[in-house]
Amino acid sequence: MKLAPNLARRIVAEGLGTALLLAIVVGSGIMGAALAGGNDALALLGNTLSTGAGLVVLIHMFGPISGAHFNPAVTMLVWLRREMTAQHALAYVAAQAVGAVLGVWLAHAMFAQSVLQVSTHVRGGWPQGLAELVATFGLIGTILCVQRSRQEFTAVAVGLYITSAYWFTASTSFANPAVTLARSLTDTFAGIAPASVPLFIAGQLAGALLALAVFGWLLAEEPS
Repeated sequence: MKLAPNLARRIVAEGLGTALLLAIVVGSGIMGAALAGGNDALALLGNTLSTGAGLVVLIHMFGPISGAHFNPAVTMLVWLRREMTAQHALAYVAAQAVGAVLGVWLAHAMFAQSVLQVSTHVRGGWPQGLAELVATFGLIGTILCVQRSRQEFTAVAVGLYITSAYWFTASTSFANPAVTLARSLTDTFAGIAPASVPLFIAGQLAGALLALAVFGWLLAEEPS
């Protein structure tokens, strides 16, 4: 995919796209919890459908501008594959982190909640870290394989994968360090306690690196 040559536009696109993603994740969580009457399964279903659909649209919107990473793990992958410089990767990650926090605050403001919050939702234990490793491994594998076989379907594939992973992983598939950090700043349905953040991010980074190794080997071109 040919990206916009102007770095400033690419950075703004990453920040804006990540902000909208977090507004979708947190906002739909708030709405789902409010309407589900205490039924967490219904709240999660609403959160899932909104997030998966929103991802498809956001990737189509911002993909031609910045590549639509919205995720430091994806940016790390692109950098390790030598498809962007370290300086550009750091700029992307900074934009993603800032955008993620602003998106959480936007969701709070839309639902007339206190903008500044800290989550009390503990998501601890090694199974949660393993779930994040699996979720991120699958996400990176989806991106690498689908871009290789059918690039135009990548946005839909990512949205479908995250929709599925919300339900088959114990952690509900954060699969994104910027999302994880920002969700520690919301004491709503989508929140995660700050104490649980390091385990999640460690699992995400491990999953991304494992996926790069495994799928890099699987997709390697045979020597002629």
